[in-house]
Amino acid sequence: MDPVVQGRVHRRGKGWAYVVDVGTDPTTGRRKQTTKAGFATKREAQEALREVLAAVKAGTHVPRSTLTVEAYLREWLETMRPKVRASTHHSYVVVVDRLVRQVGGVRLQSLTPMQIESAYARLAAEGGRGGRPLAPKTVRDCHIVLHRALADAERLGLVARNAAHVAQGPAVERTEAATWTADELSRFLDHVAADRLLAAYVLLATTGMRRGEVLGLRWSDVDLAGASLSVRQTLQSVDGEIVIGAAKTYRSRRRIALDPSTVRVLEAHRRRQHEERLLLGPAWDGQYDLVFCNADGARRTPIASRGRSNATPPPPACLRYEARTTSATRGRRSRSRPACTRRS
Repeated sequence: MDPVVQGRVHRRGKGWAYVVDVGTDPTTGRRKQTTKAGFATKREAQEALREVLAAVKAGTHVPRSTLTVEAYLREWLETMRPKVRASTHHSYVVVVDRLVRQVGGVRLQSLTPMQIESAYARLAAEGGRGGRPLAPKTVRDCHIVLHRALADAERLGLVARNAAHVAQGPAVERTEAATWTADELSRFLDHVAADRLLAAYVLLATTGMRRGEVLGLRWSDVDLAGASLSVRQTLQSVDGEIVIGAAKTYRSRRRIALDPSTVRVLEAHRRRQHEERLLLGPAWDGQYDLVFCNADGARRTPIASRGRSNATPPPPACLRYEARTTSATRGRRSRSRPACTRRS
């Protein structure tokens, strides 16, 4: 038979409090008690006592703790480091820094949905650099990370409930991506025909690969004779450092067929790179076997690659090129170059 859980209410100062036996300390054998004061009436204390007694009996009672939101989130970040990609962990660090500035000093167990929503409102109004507003999607990302962190706290018995589950994150308006027509894409590719990264732009336009996937592509992953390539790793800039890692998910690791024109562009790119390698000799850095690298073979940063296409202003319609196709299948069906995404 389960032991009877005991509790009582009593006067404390001008208000009321309760005290509950929550078991025995296994190391000392002494009774463990939890108490809470500050109730204005005896009835309020009795109602709170009933909730605690029910939680203790159900095994869901969470012992009181002075752990703050900041202390918990910092420790949570360390537990997440081996579980997620370096780029994902860095994004978590950025989010946690923003949240800590808002609610870091609050006790974890005292954090309320209202405090969370107020924090989101402040982030939206002045949470950016220099007190500038944050975009709704950025604040929404903060909500997603906090929800995950508090879900882990609930699972570990540190809080009775996930306060972020009740709090509402900001609404994010979905916008349709602007796309290039086949003619606009053709004009852009003609404009960068002499660029040493032409093959990268063509891959982005004809395969739908992400920029990090293209920059992480190795020659060992490319089968020009078989007109295909395999996406196995990505290259990203994380907090100023270049990081090469495995493709994000199982679906990201895939094999992609190449059309004849893309194969020809890659063949020309390989010949050019071979000439650069012969010219540099031992100074060539070939340890990464990258298809797209600097002139000395070293890893290329995503930022440098993005700025490269803007070195010489392209035609007006192509000025804001962020090469990743959104309708490659439409382009293949029409046997023309597919339309590509551009940010508006």
